[in-house]
Amino acid sequence: MTIRPEFQSKIIKFSNLREARKLKSTQLSNNQSVAKRPRVIAITSGKGGVGKTNIVANLGFSLGKYGKKVLILDADLGLGNLDILLGIAPRYNLSHVLSGEKKVDEIIVNGPGNLKILPASSGIQELTRLSESQRVVLSKELEKVVNSFDILLIDTAAGISSNVLYFNLSAQEIMVVVTPEPTSITDAYALMKVLSIRYKEKHFKLIVNSVNSCQEADEVHRQLNLVTSKFLNISVEYFGYVLMDKNIKKFIKKQKVITQWAPYTPASIGFAVLAEKIFHSEPPVIVRKSGVLDYCVIPL
Repeated sequence: MTIRPEFQSKIIKFSNLREARKLKSTQLSNNQSVAKRPRVIAITSGKGGVGKTNIVANLGFSLGKYGKKVLILDADLGLGNLDILLGIAPRYNLSHVLSGEKKVDEIIVNGPGNLKILPASSGIQELTRLSESQRVVLSKELEKVVNSFDILLIDTAAGISSNVLYFNLSAQEIMVVVTPEPTSITDAYALMKVLSIRYKEKHFKLIVNSVNSCQEADEVHRQLNLVTSKFLNISVEYFGYVLMDKNIKKFIKKQKVITQWAPYTPASIGFAVLAEKIFHSEPPVIVRKSGVLDYCVIPL
């Protein structure tokens, strides 16, 4: 496990403190070098069509304005559309990396602002369920480039497929995007249920999208928190919300991020607040994860 420099002086909260001390002592005695690691955030949803990819793009752009070097991984490997949303046309994508045709640094493309994008393929069914060997390839390739970035945003597919679960479990933080629609709330609960019961994930952050008011967002969180506290032993942190904004569709059609071209609209202000919250918060210490993507560790 690599310990981030900013956490070296802090107490590591293991359930067994002796094991934590033993691990730290072993690392120091081996004179292991401490590499700079990116903050890894998975942005996910139980249901499609909740605006997840748009949130990822605008969060990435907004974080770039804080001077952060941001890489977005389009992890919807079979139906990637982040490149379309941003109006870019990459020649190569992750399918070429997984086939061995290209290295990951050869497929990274420029997004708006300081954003860098790892584009996914579209229409390749075989990539909707990565094999163990493909995870090894992807992990090793990502390790070659991610340390050049401050933040890695993973835009997962929607649902509870093996790929969705894998990429969520590979992140330090899981942010679940939900809308006030009952189906969206139900599917978000289903996703958290699988991650918590099957893979012991206990901490989630909630972003409520397309709401008419902060009160409506509060109510969505209340509903989810009510059912998760009753049936699941997890914490669902209310991270923030984005107001419904008629300008969003207009800029999606233009293939532009709204925060770049209309920074004072209601949605843009919401994205800016979320980015500021990420910027000023500390990433959690994740003991069970040793790398950016823990291949051969997560049994899916």
